[in-house]
Amino acid sequence: MKMIIEFKGARMLEEDALRQRGPGSELSQTRARAASEVSLIHWWVSGGEAAALDVLKRKLFEAEVGFYDTPIAGGAKLKADLKAMVSGGDIPTAAVMSGYETWYWARQGVLGDLSALAAAEDWSNAVPPALQKFCKYNGKWIGVPVALHSINWLWINTAAAEKIGLEMPPASMDALFVALDLAKSAGLVPMAIGGQPWLMATLFDSVVLGTNGPDFYKSAFVELDEAALKSSEMTRAFQNLSRLASYATASSSAVHWNDATDMVITGRALLEVSGDWAKAEYRAAQKKLGIDYLCVRFPGTEDDILFNADIIAMFDVEPYRQPAQAKLAKAIMDPTFQVSFNDAKGAAPARIDVPDAALDAFEQSALADVRAANSNGRLIGAMSHGYMQPTVIQEAYFDVVVKVFRSEIRPEAAAETLGVAIAAVK
Repeated sequence: MKMIIEFKGARMLEEDALRQRGPGSELSQTRARAASEVSLIHWWVSGGEAAALDVLKRKLFEAEVGFYDTPIAGGAKLKADLKAMVSGGDIPTAAVMSGYETWYWARQGVLGDLSALAAAEDWSNAVPPALQKFCKYNGKWIGVPVALHSINWLWINTAAAEKIGLEMPPASMDALFVALDLAKSAGLVPMAIGGQPWLMATLFDSVVLGTNGPDFYKSAFVELDEAALKSSEMTRAFQNLSRLASYATASSSAVHWNDATDMVITGRALLEVSGDWAKAEYRAAQKKLGIDYLCVRFPGTEDDILFNADIIAMFDVEPYRQPAQAKLAKAIMDPTFQVSFNDAKGAAPARIDVPDAALDAFEQSALADVRAANSNGRLIGAMSHGYMQPTVIQEAYFDVVVKVFRSEIRPEAAAETLGVAIAAVK
């Protein structure tokens, strides 16, 4: 794969060289090519995600923009690799980010300013304010949102459900444990989950919300209220997590989210708790909602959305690269593209003003949920995905959640541990 390499520190030397060589030089030809090309760093590596990325490639082809991408599996590796690239002067046009990661890069002074384009296209009235927060820094647009995921979904294989006599999706935590017991007795893996910390934390986000409600979730994770973090309510949530872990696959860190999703798709596992990015995998496997699988909100979170989003942050590139970068931003924010991309990816469009007639039943429902949650204040950033607190606090959260999930600390001690860990880094 090709990366367009720019060394910002050498810009003045390059300008001198360009003046000396003239307009027909190799350097000017390289610059002309770069003016019609974009490079994107992303983590879309699964089959369903690749199908969604093809939608973007086609859109840019129509706009006569060359597209070069560097896929990097996993958010943690992407962050590390991107830091190494930028510190070495290798500046991409854009990179996929999540949550407070956009602010980290903005504070480094390396992101561009899309405010003029945003004002001209009225993005502020199209993107939910809770998501806009991470697309802006100091009032300036620094990135564009491409997909709005919600993470509090319960995915169930219908054939496995029929095998154990499960007639209705679990509507409460107690009903969920009954279903998992039935699956275990029938010789199925009750709950599939990958082995990375963010997956265990994704599960715990839903558990906290389902156990204690949105007001508690916000008190603990928005306000970082010490009493809430160390409370008996948080202890109950950790007890529920520990119990759920006892039904989960014995997964290593080599087991990724799409591996767990495949276990449910193929009927080896009854269910998983996952974001709606899983939908693309079901589609790629030609599985039908309501026939091959069910997807409902995690028990107790029916009126809430814990969201994660893919934001494409735009770097501060040289002026001659900015027209192509603007075309990339315009393509992503185009309503038709938002519908096509997210129909392939499984998420709701990041623009909630788009027409939904072209979306399938799942995405129509997801978009309706987002619109409702946006209106009633129940569109809530996911702690596990960096939409609630910066990375240092998120990592402290991961550490405690993983230890409970792996039975390294007792759930009764976890709330106190979490409160102390967050107090030490906030």
